[in-house]
Amino acid sequence: MKFLKLFIFLLIVTAVASKKAHRKKEKKHLLKDTSPEKDILDFLQDDEKDEEEHKKKKHTLENELLLENFDTDKGGYNEDPCLKHKCGPGKQCEIDDNGKAQCVCVPKCAEEDDSRRKACSNHNETWSSDCELYRMRCLCTEGSDECKQHKYKHVHIDYYGPCKDIGECTADELEDFPRRMRDWLFNVMQEMARRDALHGTALKLEKEAEKSQDRRWVNAVIWKFCDLDVHPHDRHVSRHELFPIRAPLMAMEHCVAPFLDSCDVNDDHKITLLEWGNCLGLKEDEIQDKCELMHRG
Repeated sequence: MKFLKLFIFLLIVTAVASKKAHRKKEKKHLLKDTSPEKDILDFLQDDEKDEEEHKKKKHTLENELLLENFDTDKGGYNEDPCLKHKCGPGKQCEIDDNGKAQCVCVPKCAEEDDSRRKACSNHNETWSSDCELYRMRCLCTEGSDECKQHKYKHVHIDYYGPCKDIGECTADELEDFPRRMRDWLFNVMQEMARRDALHGTALKLEKEAEKSQDRRWVNAVIWKFCDLDVHPHDRHVSRHELFPIRAPLMAMEHCVAPFLDSCDVNDDHKITLLEWGNCLGLKEDEIQDKCELMHRG
C-alpha cells in the first residue's frame, strides 16, 4: 500500500509537470496552493498519515485481543479468527455464532467533511467517501433492505473528488497521449528507484533505462504493466487493476479514460501485455514479458 500511494503521488506530480510544460506556461512553483492537483497530493499525504495512525491503533488492538484471549487454563492464546481474515472494501470481519470469521457490510462509515475524500462513481454520482460507495455495493450484493437501488450492486469509483464535466479528449490530444504517458511512467520509475522503492528485476529495468535511451520508454512501459498485473498474476490487466492509474488522474487528465479504453482492442475488459505495449507505441519486438521475473522479486 505504501508503494502504491507513492506511485500515485509521483504519477500526479509528473502528470501535472507534463501538462504545464505542454501548455508552455512558466510557473514559479510546480503546484500552486490553490490548485486541484495540490489538493489531491495533500489528500494522499494526509491519507498516508491516517494509514500510519490506523496501523498503530490496529497494533494496539491486536495486543489487547491477545491479552483478552489468553487462556490461563491451557497456558496459551486463543487467536482471534479475524486477525488473519481479509475483507474487501465496504466490509469488515465479524465472528459468527460458531466462532468463525466472516465478512459483513460495514454498519456505518465515518462522516467526512473533506471534499477531497468524495468519490465520483461510474453512474456519475458523487459519494461522500469511498467507504459509503463500497458499503452500498456490499449491501446491494447481499440483498439488504438498505440497498437503495439495484444498480449499486456493480457501482465502483470512477475517480476521486466530486463529479464534474471532464471534457472531451480531442483526436490530437489522444494521439499525443501515449508519448506523454511514457514520459510519466519513466519519470515515476526513476523517482521510485531514487527513493529505494524498486527492487530486483524492477530496479534492473530502471538502471538499464537510465543507461540506454532506446530502453527508456520500453522498460518503463513493461515495468508498469507487470506492476499493475497483481490480482491475479495472469498477464492481463483488468479494469480493477487499472484503478491506480485511472482514478487519481481522471479529474485533471481528461484523456486518461478514453486512452485506457482504446488499449482494450478486443473489448474484453482486460489488457494484455501486447495490447498495452502497442497502445503506448512500442514495437512488437520490444515487448518482452518480464512479469514472472518481477513478481519473484
